[in-house]
Amino acid sequence: MAFPKNGFSAVTKIILIAATLLAGACSHTVQVGGEYPAPVGPQHPLTVGIYLSEGFSNFTYTEDAEDRDEWNIDTGRAQKALFETVLGSMFTETVPLSQYPQNLPGDVELVIVPEVRELQFTMPRETRVNIFEVWIKYDMHAYDQQGNSVADWVITAYGKTPTAFLKSREDALAQAINVALRDAGATLYTGFAQVPGLRAILAQKQRSLSMKEADAPTETAAGQD
Repeated sequence: MAFPKNGFSAVTKIILIAATLLAGACSHTVQVGGEYPAPVGPQHPLTVGIYLSEGFSNFTYTEDAEDRDEWNIDTGRAQKALFETVLGSMFTETVPLSQYPQNLPGDVELVIVPEVRELQFTMPRETRVNIFEVWIKYDMHAYDQQGNSVADWVITAYGKTPTAFLKSREDALAQAINVALRDAGATLYTGFAQVPGLRAILAQKQRSLSMKEADAPTETAAGQD
């Protein structure tokens, strides 16, 4: 078989260009961003270290299934902002940790480390309605000052959004993920004190504070005498 001296033929070039464009059309990139309101309510009387790993802060979910287009979904920046906001509002003091367990500040009583376990989503053609649905699972870990595990629990979040008022599927999916992240934040805030190991730590801390308050008048009276 003879090949053209000048490389690919014009027809071959057209076919290659068309194939490249078709492949590009089947790839979607979603950058999730958003602002998340701080929860309003009583704070837990603890100094808590928050460690958000590089993998968590830069998390990108990639899916390239045979029956779907390729999707690259960047949730790292958004979930970092969410967890910093929610955890920062839950305690009397929070300390961002750039590394863990090295160089842990001495006043930190508890360290919280979230990890992404799973992200799933369904497309409108799969649900037969014009709605994107998203499920996100986070593995939550809490450690004491010595690095011992005191609690492990799972946060499951769900979000959905219609596509009718959005310009693209990427925007629709990003909005659904934002709804799921807000759900994760609400679950984190309301469910923290219900985790058995954490409930015990909070009860112990409250007893310690109550004892200090009870001893305070006695110490003041002794000083006046």
